[in-house]
Amino acid sequence: MLDTEDFAPIPLRWVGPIPLQFHDKISEEIFVPLATFESPLWPSVTRGARAASFEGITTTVLHSTMTRSVVLRGPNARRLWDIAQDIEAHWPSYQGVVSGTSRFCQLQSWHKEVHGTRLYARFSFHTAEASGHNMTTKAAQALIEALLKNYPEMSYGSISANLCTDKKPSAINAYLGRGRAVIAESCVPRLICQKILKTTPEDIVALHIEKNYLGGILAGSLRSANAHFANMLLGLYLALGQDAANIVEGAQGITFAEVDPQGDLYFSVHIPHLIVGVHGHGKHWPWVQKNLENLGCWPPDTEGDRSSQRLAQIMAATVLCGELSLLAAQTCPGMLVDSHMRLERQERACV
Repeated sequence: MLDTEDFAPIPLRWVGPIPLQFHDKISEEIFVPLATFESPLWPSVTRGARAASFEGITTTVLHSTMTRSVVLRGPNARRLWDIAQDIEAHWPSYQGVVSGTSRFCQLQSWHKEVHGTRLYARFSFHTAEASGHNMTTKAAQALIEALLKNYPEMSYGSISANLCTDKKPSAINAYLGRGRAVIAESCVPRLICQKILKTTPEDIVALHIEKNYLGGILAGSLRSANAHFANMLLGLYLALGQDAANIVEGAQGITFAEVDPQGDLYFSVHIPHLIVGVHGHGKHWPWVQKNLENLGCWPPDTEGDRSSQRLAQIMAATVLCGELSLLAAQTCPGMLVDSHMRLERQERACV
């Protein structure tokens, strides 16, 4: 008989410190929890943090939104287009529909697509401290009911229409936004590249172009040019009570690297749809709350979204550290294989 209450423990270690200047210009050194079976990730992120510590990591939050798309059926494309125009003309009235579903959920905007006898509506919401999956679904259901009442020639199609886009790679999320869009950036002096990363700014930039850009094009990557955002994000998601399937979207980001006029390395990561929150399902576990508290992200902000915005920035900075360290290792013949073999053997010996 299977025990349905069994747990699947995952090794977790705190790594850092990561030197971080937040969007509000507050500077801190942060240790972060990574839950992973890929044990070389811990020292790798730590190495990236050391390299970035001389200039620090600056984070910028570009926007914050959560989306849910629905599909409705109608008599023909002409009528559906006219309905869409009428919805926009009366847009303020739908704010009250959403407010009636949650005191935290706010309707921001919508994107429409008409295809034959189908109207696709992609609603964008502000969801405060929650990542917002359930909150936006509830709001979208209320919007459907209001729209069908106002336009009886339409009928229900689906509460989810894949235009969100939820837990799948897509271009629309990068263009229109989903979750929290964050950029983390740092400048690594040439001497630090040589001493800590065992490489040069030129070698990192060259590999980034060959691997992330050209290799990504050859592979058919979709709005993505990075080495392994998913590794750091999964480790953080599992340690912090997040819906881990969201790394499918979060890992779809872009790394940028160049040699600056002083000959040092400028390095950044752009995560356009990082879905995280500090309120909602998964945050009820005491160990999750403790980890969030250690990051300064607990308890949730009762008025705004300070904690979730802080968490998104910490995650972006962690991604930068891991991305920088891996690219540096891959410029050095044999380093990646040797380090994985040595570190994983050490980990197994400790079990």
